[in-house]
Amino acid sequence: MVSLDKAVIARLRKNNTQFEILVDSELALEFKKGKNISIENILAVHEIFKDAKKGERVPERELVKHFGTTDVYKVAEDIIKNGDIQLTTEQRRKLVEENKKQIAYMISRKGVDPKTNLPHPIGRILNAMEEARINIDPFRPPKEQFEYVLEKIREIIPIKVETVEIAVKIPIQYAGRVNSVLRNMVLIKKEEWKEDGWMAVIQIPSGMQSEIYAKLNELTSGSVETKIIKKT
Repeated sequence: MVSLDKAVIARLRKNNTQFEILVDSELALEFKKGKNISIENILAVHEIFKDAKKGERVPERELVKHFGTTDVYKVAEDIIKNGDIQLTTEQRRKLVEENKKQIAYMISRKGVDPKTNLPHPIGRILNAMEEARINIDPFRPPKEQFEYVLEKIREIIPIKVETVEIAVKIPIQYAGRVNSVLRNMVLIKKEEWKEDGWMAVIQIPSGMQSEIYAKLNELTSGSVETKIIKKT
């Protein structure tokens, strides 16, 4: 448990009512990212406050009204997951950079340069984000910021986002291994097993084509057959 002098405030506003808790900032951030950490270890004080600095506690009736429970751990979990955590300048910078890189990676995989039909390098996307002066939220998941960032950088670099359906035919000696690997990488829309191999229709973001072709050639020693059958 973190000491009071090292604890920071995590807060959540519901229906114009503020709820605050005192937490270990590092553990709270890890929990917010999805790591399995005991709420008991995150809290410096097992209380829910209206104003943590003044020590003003929230009445139980208010907890029931807004959270449906008086369980401090359940309320604290909601506050950490859905609220804001006080961060040092370095912590905020680190979170922003992590989210920025994840968003750039997502755009590189899902979008292509319409002139070349190739993915934009991640570095080019990051530079466009800087040029567009995009403010990245350190707390919102990258998926929720993807569309906003995409629209902003389209003013800087051309990006086409599309989905591609590809028919693949895998010789029987490689079929089992390829089938197993692809199921963890792509959406398999159709498949059929035959005596001479495995045939499937896979769906991927356009920016993943080079990656998928390289993986298929690696797994089949270059004997895979592919054909693009649909772009949307």
